[in-house]
Amino acid sequence: MPKIARELSAIEIRRLSTAGTYAVGGVKGLLLRVTPSGTKSWVLRYVTGEIRTSKAGLEFYARRDHGLGSFPSVSLAQARQRTQEAFEAIRQGIDPVEMNRQKRADLRRSQRKLMTFAQAAQYCHAKVSAEAKNVKHAQQWINTLKQHAFPHIGSLPVDEVTTQHVVELLEPIWTLKPETASRVRQRVESTLTWATVSGYREGDNPARLKNNLDQLLPRTSKIRKVTHHKALPWRQVPLFLATLRKREGMGARALELVILTACRSGEVRGAAWPEIDLQSRLWRIPADRMKSGKEHQIPLSTAAVSLLKSIPRQEDSDLLFPSTGARKISDMTLTAVLRRMKVDATVHGFRSSFKDWCRNCTKYPDEVSELQLAHVNNDATRAAYARDELLPQRTRLMQQWCQFLNSKQQSAKVVPIAGFNTEH
Repeated sequence: MPKIARELSAIEIRRLSTAGTYAVGGVKGLLLRVTPSGTKSWVLRYVTGEIRTSKAGLEFYARRDHGLGSFPSVSLAQARQRTQEAFEAIRQGIDPVEMNRQKRADLRRSQRKLMTFAQAAQYCHAKVSAEAKNVKHAQQWINTLKQHAFPHIGSLPVDEVTTQHVVELLEPIWTLKPETASRVRQRVESTLTWATVSGYREGDNPARLKNNLDQLLPRTSKIRKVTHHKALPWRQVPLFLATLRKREGMGARALELVILTACRSGEVRGAAWPEIDLQSRLWRIPADRMKSGKEHQIPLSTAAVSLLKSIPRQEDSDLLFPSTGARKISDMTLTAVLRRMKVDATVHGFRSSFKDWCRNCTKYPDEVSELQLAHVNNDATRAAYARDELLPQRTRLMQQWCQFLNSKQQSAKVVPIAGFNTEH
């Protein structure tokens, strides 16, 4: 056992400011550690029964340092009392450091029992919200769990969730709502992953799909019924656009820009003048407004430039198409235009019309139109090929699309759309 040093008083303890480790006396092995920043903590240094060998070949008993708390939160008298209690445990064969580790492990186990799946999901949702592109997506993330997962496992301790629990909550929607079921499964998996790395559960993730749920649930690719957005046949788009241009209103002009650029409705509705460079004939959509999370450059055809020059700028908003309160117009504003024109198509469907025209009327590689549509590219080879965004090719493509749209030509074989209103 270490020798008992000269006993320091509480006043002397307070005056110690130089970084180092000091023996305070009163009891064997009690030390005060002072850091360079001036913080102080109590340490008990004691000899264990473990025998080690020095580089010189001499055997010695290993020593350990056991923390007793910080000063002044733990007073000098309390530190001496804890030291005596620790030595009493050592005499009984109990190692204070190992005892503390066991207490921390017991605490973690008890905390795991207290953390429910619903609570874990809320913590995970906080992280998702910080990374989400908008509030709506973040809210959808937790709402799907509240609706489909919480009724089954919300109150269950997160470390007790099993594969069978996950199967039971997914089965009612797996075949009826496969897309929703897929999202629920992914969000349950994310929640359980968070719980694992946070120390609230251990082992494999029971919501994992590969070599797990895929052995218990049918493949969604075999049961999923894909519903495409209704689209106008590409040969009919020029006549539709000619009719649309006769209509007044912000919704009609926004829909016209959707057709001319093949952009998504949300990208057009949120378009702002600082994004538009009419001189370079480029529209740069920032990453936070793109589905892919990456900045997207749109080459502007002559028709698109003419349209943009005709749109009056608002003094109280940078938006191209502001609604009341200087907010962007709603998606229904564009849909209402189609309904009034009695066209059985969706706004998003014009992107499909554009894609069909590309395949039927141009010889550009598929990558060119895919980049124009800002589809997420998961193929490494194609992604490398498109590293420069193929802007020159897309510029020519969009100008050809413009020329086609202005041609007002229809194939004689095209069957007119029922109820299509060509009047102003």
